[in-house]
This record gives sequence, structure tokens and C-alpha cells, in this order.
Amino acid sequence: MAQDHSPQSAHGRPSPRTALERLAAGANRAVRITHTEHLPPRVGTHASWPEGIRPEVVAAIAAAGIERPWQHQATAAAHALRGESVVVATGTASGKSLAYLAPVLSALLPAAQEGGGAGRGATALYLAPTKALAADQRRAVSALAAPLGPDIRPAVYDGDTPFEEREWVRRYATYVLTNPDMLHRGILPGHARWSSFLRGLRYVVIDECHTYRGVFGSHVAQVLRRLRRVCARYGAEPVFLLASATAAEPAQAATRLTGVPVAEVTEDASPRGELAFALWEPPLTELSGEHGAPVRRTATAECAELLTDLVVQGVRTVSFVRSRRGAELVALIAQERLAEIDGSLPGRVAAYRGGYLPEERRALERDLHSGRLLGLASTSALELGVDISGLDAVLLAGYPGTRASLWQQAGRAGRSGQGALAVMVGRDDPLDTYLVHHPEAIFERPVESTVLDPDNPYVLAPHLCAAAAELPLTEADLALFGPEAADLVPQLEKRGLLRRRASGWYWTRRERAADLTDIRGEGGTPVQVVEAATGRLLGTVDAASAHTTVHEGAVHLHQGRTYLVRRLDLDDSVALVERADPSYSTMARDTTDIRVLSTDTEEPWGPARIHFGSVEVTHQVVSYLRRRVLTGEVLGESKLDLPPRTLRTRAVWWTVTDDQLDAARIHPEELPGALHAAEHASIGLLPLFATCDRWDIGGVSIPLHADTGLPTVFVYDGHPGGAGFAERAFATARSWLSATREAIASCECEFGCPSCVQSPKCGNGNDPLDKAAAVRLLDSLLTAAPTPPEDVPEDLRERSEP
Repeated sequence: MAQDHSPQSAHGRPSPRTALERLAAGANRAVRITHTEHLPPRVGTHASWPEGIRPEVVAAIAAAGIERPWQHQATAAAHALRGESVVVATGTASGKSLAYLAPVLSALLPAAQEGGGAGRGATALYLAPTKALAADQRRAVSALAAPLGPDIRPAVYDGDTPFEEREWVRRYATYVLTNPDMLHRGILPGHARWSSFLRGLRYVVIDECHTYRGVFGSHVAQVLRRLRRVCARYGAEPVFLLASATAAEPAQAATRLTGVPVAEVTEDASPRGELAFALWEPPLTELSGEHGAPVRRTATAECAELLTDLVVQGVRTVSFVRSRRGAELVALIAQERLAEIDGSLPGRVAAYRGGYLPEERRALERDLHSGRLLGLASTSALELGVDISGLDAVLLAGYPGTRASLWQQAGRAGRSGQGALAVMVGRDDPLDTYLVHHPEAIFERPVESTVLDPDNPYVLAPHLCAAAAELPLTEADLALFGPEAADLVPQLEKRGLLRRRASGWYWTRRERAADLTDIRGEGGTPVQVVEAATGRLLGTVDAASAHTTVHEGAVHLHQGRTYLVRRLDLDDSVALVERADPSYSTMARDTTDIRVLSTDTEEPWGPARIHFGSVEVTHQVVSYLRRRVLTGEVLGESKLDLPPRTLRTRAVWWTVTDDQLDAARIHPEELPGALHAAEHASIGLLPLFATCDRWDIGGVSIPLHADTGLPTVFVYDGHPGGAGFAERAFATARSWLSATREAIASCECEFGCPSCVQSPKCGNGNDPLDKAAAVRLLDSLLTAAPTPPEDVPEDLRERSEP
């Protein structure tokens, strides 16, 4: 363990340990820290640039203050120079950008160009999951390439690029920075106008590639296959250079994403400052929640208080919050508390989230870079590589869903080599409660594998249409898109979307094929949030969440200001809001029905059975609750009249028999509560085993399901066609359900609470729930389950024994 002899770090602000000690010094604060992990500093290992890196590039890198690369940077660059696609999967701030920029800039210099397009030599394409990251990377590339002269011309091409600049980018830019959405909707459909760029395309950089998971990742995988096909049309075969946070099996995930063999570089040779990482559990309040359950202080309120304290200490801090509303609330509460301490401090705290207008995002990014902002409450929009060096601390308002995201967020602090503090504040739900009391599940387990399914027919079909619209689709092309393509094309032809001619299949419609799908899986036209009194556009909400977030009566937060939704017009995709100051937040409630369409595979667990297959889910938002902000106390419920929505997706489900229920001493009146409690807890724990969070998945429990004829619990992917999460749940079912049983049984509450079996998104108001019967039910289910695999933590294997 590293020793810290000084209360101040080198930059004059408190050291990580000192900052944590001060946070714990308040009344009843120390007992909230359930665990502190100290990661010692690490010394870096240098190497030399491989011979193929141009001397001019080496000199430019040296002028930027980097004399020699780290070993992993040099290794990755060597792969790129040999024409081998490679993924660099090392820690945050380990210099992954330089690992791909050195070979890219070397290729773009004029003397190195071979076989480029007329008037334009080699080119490179950079893909980022967010506009902010692409803009940030452009600044970094421009600074590094400045000594190399005018031949290297980086330019951002995204939805915010003015139309008058787009033609210049197409004709002259040599390093185009964009996102998968723009590649899908803009560049590929208009590839003829990009011909000189695509003809010279040498490298495709895919930054933060671990974020391409689930439905979004599956769509991006097909977009990249379309890119490879169009490039081949112009005689190019680009090499893929991928950068990822530390991930399990990064080469396998990168190969699945790109469709080409990818080498991996995973040994992080960069130095690292000390990291003090604390797990923090908010205290129980004196209030009682639903059905008399104890109410724990919210992670939002706790993070706002900690952010306030850190800003007062002068500690530059980002607080990552799970939702847009949560980010706004943390900033708002912190600003109010800082105003009582020092009138100059509230203006140095702000919120940052998706849905802001471009000029608002840019202004916040500038203020963060300059240091004008001391505290920022952000959604995961700032998780992804945006250079915010100089931060001292990171607060996480709840587990971010995966260990990969947790380490990515924690790594935002200490990016200049100084020590850093990270604090994860547990939310009142089963997974967070489990983690703050089982630190080994965070600190002693590897990060997850990236889950994506490019063969999902709901994903693949629109991309086959888009490919046919770009260039006629031939028999030879089908292998590129995966084994399902040959079966899907005849179906698309039968539906009149494709027409076969001698040269291949053609797109038949007048509308653009690329507009058939939203690659982020959000579906539909975004809902515009408009201030009714002025007509001013405040921002947007994706169509899929509009029913639950901007329904009539919903509380909507924007830039620290509170609004009430007066009307949601689904036909015109507009939510009209007006300024208000309610003392509550709102949460939608819905009802859900499910039917089995087909079973792909099943496994007997004694008399019980676990299944994986396709289902159809119908759900409808029927009302919303008003909750007190700081405690979550329910103040009332209002009915809503919104249309039902149907989802065909993939699910895992398990059944038990009457004999098992008798053996578990579960009486008929206890059965609904036992199934419901087990369903909630299993949804809460699945993110520990799949790269999802509980908002990516849903569940239904039914004492007698019409399709199975038995008591059944379903857990399904919340995306059309599935996202791979339910399949992962089936594959790890014993480990997953054992952890679920442990989380319920070990909770200190008597009858069930948000820390074990209550769900924050339950459409039935968490009624009925039976905690004790759920433990007996899961014991009965697990008794005959297969032996857990070797990679299940020992503590879980021991606790899962009935």
C-alpha cells in the first residue's frame, strides 16, 4: 500500500486519502463507508517507436512532450504498420489515442501515400460513440499534427456540422471524425460523393469500442460490414484500429464487431497514480416506504451532498448519475447548498447530459477544460474519453451497470498522473446493496465480455436493405453480413422491399433505406420538449422513453430548471412544458403481458426447467406516482391514457412444479409474492453477469402462465429482436440465480425493501412481494441445478448451496 505523508497533493489540492477522510468526518458519515480499496501507483515501461512511424511524426510527438511511447503503444502501432487490425484494451488515460494516431498520421503524410485517389492521398476515418468525444479528439489531433503541415486535415463530420462545411470535408479532409450514426445515414448512402475519400481509406479508428454492445453494438457491426463492402467497391481494404477500456476477450469482441480478425494488446505499460476507491451506503431514514419497507436516503441526494463538500474543498469533481433527471437534480441540490456557504460557488457547478442543444454542450465542455467548473453532474455522456484531465475525484451515483463502465468512470479522475479519489454511492436496489457489501465482486473479478448479436434479424434486415440501396446486393455479398443473411433476403424480396435482377437485389422504395432504422435502438422520431409559453425548444427525448418520461403531468428538469409536462402529442412528437416548482418527482407505472413465441433451448433442473427463446411483450403506461425528491416517499398516483406498445424480443424463463412448491412450503397465497420478489431480484442482479443494466431488461412473473401451464418467471431483453442479455442469463443461470438468492437472503430487512426485492420500475407498485417465500422458492429451484462453473466466485458457490 502506498504511503501518503502529506495532506496536500502536488497540485495543492487535498490528496485522495485526505479528501476521503474529510468526507467521512461529518456526523454519522464514517459508518456509510463499507469498504475502501487503495490501488497503489504503478511505474510505466517505455519502448521505442517501430521503424514505420515517420520521423516527422516522432518529432511532432516529442514536441508535444512525449519522448518515448509506452510499450503497449509501440506494440499496437507495429500491428497497424503490418496491416493487421488491432484493439488496444488498456486502462483509462493510458495513451490509447497515441497508439493509433502515430501510424495514422504516418500514413497521411504525403511521402507515405501510395495508391490514393486523384488529388488526394491516404485518408483515415475516426468513429466515436458521441459527438463530444469526436470534437475532443479533433482538438487533440489538430494540436499534435500542427507541426506536420497542411497535408493532414482533420475535420468533424456530424449532425452539428454546418451544411456549407460538409462539402469541404468530403473533398479535402484527410482525417474525418464522425460517429456511427452519421456513417449509417450520411456517408454510406452518399458514398459516390465520398469516392475519393473512400478510395484512399487506409485506417478506420473505432474509439471506446466497448460501448458498442447490445442492440447498438449489433447495429454498428452491420454498419461496419456495409463500410467494408463500399470500400471494396473503390479498391480499399482499411485496417481497423480499435481502442477499448479494459475488457474481457477484447480481440473476440472486436472481431465480432468488425467482421475481420483482430489482434489484441492488453498489457497496460503506462504509469498510474494512487487511486482510493470507497464504497458508500446511504443511511436509512426514519420514513417508511411502500408496504412499510424502510426507506434509504437516495444516492442522488447523497451524491449532491458529497459533491458540495468536495467543491468547498476545491476538489475538482465529476459526479456520474444514471439518468438525465438525476444529473440535473444533483447539480441543482449542490448549487442550492453551495449558495448557503459561498455565493461565488454555485456558478462553478453544472449538469451535463444528452438532450442539450449543441451550443450548450460545447459551452460546458469549454468550462470544464478551462477549470471554471469545479463540479459537474453528468450522465455517461462524459464517460467516454473526453479529455477532462485535472480532475481529482469521481462520484458514482449507483453502480453504472458493468464493471467496465465503473472503471471507465472512476478513471476520469487522475488523468494527469496525480492520485485520485473515487466513491461509488449505492442506490437502494438489490445489485448496489449486494456490491457495497461484497467488494470482491467489484475488485476481484474481471470485467465483462461485450455482448452483441449482429445476426439478430431485427438488426440485420434493415442493413441488408440499406446495403442494397448503396450498391446492388449480390450472392457473394451475403457471407459478409453473416449466416442469417441468405435466409432474410428472400423474405425481404417477398415483402417487396428488395427486387431481384440479373445483377443482384435492388432497393425498391422511394424513401431512403438507411432511414428504416435508428441504430441506437431508440426507435421513432425523438420527442421535442417545447416551452409552451415561448415556443422555445429545450431539448429532445427519445421516442422509446417518451411514454415514461414526458407523459402528461411528468416533472421535467433542464439546466437546473424544473418544468411540468402539460401535454404529450404523440402524433407530432412534441411535449409541451411550463415552468413550475413542484416538491416531488414523478415515476411512470405500467402493466405487462407476455406470450411465448418459440423455445430455442431448454434445460431440466430436476423437475424445474429453464428456457431461452422468443417472446412477445405488450406493455402500457397506465399511471404515474408522485414521490418526494429526497426520500422517495410516495405522495399520490394519477391515471394516464396512453396506447399499448408491443415488443418481440428474446427471453429467459424458468418454471417450477406444484411438487416443488409443496416441498418449499409455499402456499398458494404466497406464490405470487414469491415469484414477483424473485423476478425483481434476478433483474437487479443480472448486470453482474451480462453487459447491461436493469433498464435494458424487463421481467414478468405469473403464478399460472397460459403457455407453460406452470408458475413462471420471465426476464427479457428490452429491445426488438433481443440484445444478447437474456441469452447470457441462460448461459450463466446457476451463478446468476445463486447470487439472486444470496442478495435476498442476506438483506437485513424483515419483509423486503428496495435493497433486495423492491424494484424502482415495478408496474404493480411492488405488490405483492414475499421475501422469505422467494428464498425458499430459489432454494428449491437451485437444488437440482447443474454444478456452477469454475469461474463463479467461491463465496457465491458456497452461499448458493441450499
